[in-house]
Amino acid sequence: MLEVWLVVEAEVNAIDKAVVSSPTTSAMVGALKEAMATYPVRSAVARVVSSGDLDNLYSSYLYGGNLVESQDETEILLCPLTLNLPTTFSFPHQEIYQACRDVVGLRQQVLRQLGYAIGDGYFWLPVVLTGKGPLYGEAIGLREQTTDEFRRSSSSTLCLSYSQPIHLCDAKRQRIYKLAHRLLQLLAAPPATYLVQFSFQGEDICFDRLWPFPAAPAIASLGVQSPDLFACHWHCLTDRPLFDLAIVPLNPGNLTNDN
Repeated sequence: MLEVWLVVEAEVNAIDKAVVSSPTTSAMVGALKEAMATYPVRSAVARVVSSGDLDNLYSSYLYGGNLVESQDETEILLCPLTLNLPTTFSFPHQEIYQACRDVVGLRQQVLRQLGYAIGDGYFWLPVVLTGKGPLYGEAIGLREQTTDEFRRSSSSTLCLSYSQPIHLCDAKRQRIYKLAHRLLQLLAAPPATYLVQFSFQGEDICFDRLWPFPAAPAIASLGVQSPDLFACHWHCLTDRPLFDLAIVPLNPGNLTNDN
């Protein structure tokens, strides 16, 4: 049996494993469970795990390779949906998660080694990194909320809403693709769905941070992109092929940015 650990930064009900947290986290977990049901792999089952419990669970399992093999021969596939993992916890994608968690350090690395401006970003470029290379999704942006509200979003009480696609002119599109490609190469990123958070300073790209999983903005892809970003992440984690990303008929209310 394949047991998929959906690791979240939240309390988890010990009886039914329900997430006790924000609606956003619950939506992310629900979207991944839906992806697992739509694209089944063997007898995979989802288990929601609190990041705070990982160290306690560590001693019960043997970790190695892409999968984790437990003592009862159940294979465990780790799918963290948070960067806030215990520093003592070792898992196959630990290096990329640590690099993404160090926002200041990663910004400085991008500035020094890639030559891009750094600062706060309000757009997200989805990059589905498959074993054969990257697939770029349409950009995601904020819906209804203002930039000032987003700056205060470190408060968990602010519930942001996102929209996809954000239309960018071809020149800007190619520049953000180039940044994403160089960044993932620099970090030797493994297959997964990534979100590159960015903005523009005039015509220049301004890098903010990198998410190594379909974070909250990826919710905008549900019902909009096929396959959605959670399904893409599931494909990457289970080595299933992906060949294209497509936008389904657009919602006329989607944001645009054609500069």
